[in-house]
Amino acid sequence: MRERLFLLLILVLSGALLSYGTQSISISYDEANTFFYGTNLVHYLAVTSTQLFGQNDFALRLPFILFHLISIILLYKIGKLFLKKRVDRIVSVAIYALLPGVNGVALLVNSGIVLILFSLLFTYLYLKEYKIASHFVLIAALFIDNSFSIFFIALFIYALFQRKTDLLILTLILFSASMYLYGFDIGGKPKGYFVDTLGVYAVIFSPLLFLYFVYAMYRILIKEEKTLLWYISFFSLIVSLLLSMRQRLLLEDFAPFVVLSVPLMVKVFFNSYRVRLPAFRKLHTFFFGLVLVSLVFNTMLIFLNKPLYALMDEPTKHFAIKYNIAKELADALKAKDVTKVMMKDDKMALRLKFYGIGQGKNYKLTTQPEIEEGHEKIDIAYYGKVVKTFYLYRVN
Repeated sequence: MRERLFLLLILVLSGALLSYGTQSISISYDEANTFFYGTNLVHYLAVTSTQLFGQNDFALRLPFILFHLISIILLYKIGKLFLKKRVDRIVSVAIYALLPGVNGVALLVNSGIVLILFSLLFTYLYLKEYKIASHFVLIAALFIDNSFSIFFIALFIYALFQRKTDLLILTLILFSASMYLYGFDIGGKPKGYFVDTLGVYAVIFSPLLFLYFVYAMYRILIKEEKTLLWYISFFSLIVSLLLSMRQRLLLEDFAPFVVLSVPLMVKVFFNSYRVRLPAFRKLHTFFFGLVLVSLVFNTMLIFLNKPLYALMDEPTKHFAIKYNIAKELADALKAKDVTKVMMKDDKMALRLKFYGIGQGKNYKLTTQPEIEEGHEKIDIAYYGKVVKTFYLYRVN
């Protein structure tokens, strides 16, 4: 009962934090493009939610928050299969719920959290030996997103080494079908995005936890039993690093598969911690505390990033700039009874469309003053720092 209460507390806190996050960001251009013109599952989830609960940021992101909460429960159930102590399972779930990359994809309108959910669902069903159900999930995954091709590769290698003939054949067929349906860009000259990919991993885990992730994967490789979770996480890492030699990869392309390693990292840490006498655990305790503080700090930056604007000389270099401005600009226009504008910035126009600002000929909105008089100045500021200035003209 105590364990379930801790799990419930993690779910409530995570849901509350993400709900707060929905109010602190605006829809980005990529999200708006998916919402208005997408044809994938993410599009239909977002559109259905806004039809039910209104066209607002919370409704837009609600399906992905719910998927995140379900993924926490699935990770807990997976942890119960090989983490014997309750504290290990709770720590595993808490770390997962705090991962910056996981919170990032759970808050945004993209396929990342959908991939995580289906990856965890397959893993749980397969480990529980519900083979038909797990295979059905894999087949469904083929039609959800092309990023599952990395997942199919990892599972193929697992099936090959573990002599799982049925899974071997299925993943080979699914990978081939994925290549046929979506293709795979291997043309052009190598671009060398290896360092960028490492940076993305540092964002997914936080820098210190990523270093421990690499250590845990290596330790299991040379010393410990290699489980399904290890094959998925390790070979997703290897494949993504190899691909980064030629092309840039997005966070949502491979984050869903490496985060499955969290229970493994917890197991490796506590196994090493408990074999030592209490007097020799100080270094492990210090390292654990340092990683936890770093993890919380990096996660809080996602939700409390706006104060950083006040410290920056060039606000346009803020890492979350593309998720800001639009909502505040739409509110400022509505306060002036303006619901239609002309503007050259098509990306901002599409973002404003989500907030009820359409295209019209009575008003013109620019980012540079065209004449000295006859315009209204709209400053978008956070914590006293002007981030962007717009100029509103009435067209005769």
